[in-house]
Amino acid sequence: MDSAASSDTTPRFGPDRPSGIRGGIVHDLGVAIVSGQLPPGTALQSEERFSVESNVSRGAYREAIRVLAAKGLVHSRLKSSTRVNDRSRWSLLDLDVLGWMFESGPDTDFIRSIFELRSIVEPSAAALAAVRRDSRQLARMGHALEEMGEHGLLSVAGRAADKAFHLLILDATRNEPLMTLSSSIAAAIEWTTRFARDEQQQSRDPMPDHRAVYDAFINADAPRAREAMAMLIENAFADTGLMTE
Repeated sequence: MDSAASSDTTPRFGPDRPSGIRGGIVHDLGVAIVSGQLPPGTALQSEERFSVESNVSRGAYREAIRVLAAKGLVHSRLKSSTRVNDRSRWSLLDLDVLGWMFESGPDTDFIRSIFELRSIVEPSAAALAAVRRDSRQLARMGHALEEMGEHGLLSVAGRAADKAFHLLILDATRNEPLMTLSSSIAAAIEWTTRFARDEQQQSRDPMPDHRAVYDAFINADAPRAREAMAMLIENAFADTGLMTE
């Protein structure tokens, strides 16, 4: 499998490490698992050993393991050690897992799969939303574009506006099952944008692509919205520098 990072697993970028004891344990183990430092099948330390070596309560460690198990990263068996699951069992669209993947340096196959997911979901969502959006949503999309244009995607404010724009599109579909994916899709957009801008130093202006989507929404033009969103995603993938690899 190709790698967008070297074998060095030093964090590149990602969410701040939680300050709480349990959250810190979850974060550190999560990053170690998704980065490959703890490969599938690895047995984690027992509660007693971890507690002694790390000077934390057994309860904090136990709760952290439960969180990781809920995300599909580990499994525990009665009277047996807790072990790392195969990657196929990980909840890859979990917001924390996504963040840990990018923090540890995502492989190119994973980034490609994120864009494949976006290409499947977002153009169709845009087509639905173009004819179902209301005036309030349209106004909020316009405001988000203004914020993006003012701050740019290198800034926290600009990325927040970009995230809001895409969330509004999914919300405007009025499709409840699709809307349940909104947080994960928005997180995937945020992390791939940060990868392109921070890691690849991409400076292309994304505003024309977003305005093309918005114009289709103004005109309630579903085919044009689908086409414009597909082009936006294609150009965003090109920004990662991975399209030709």
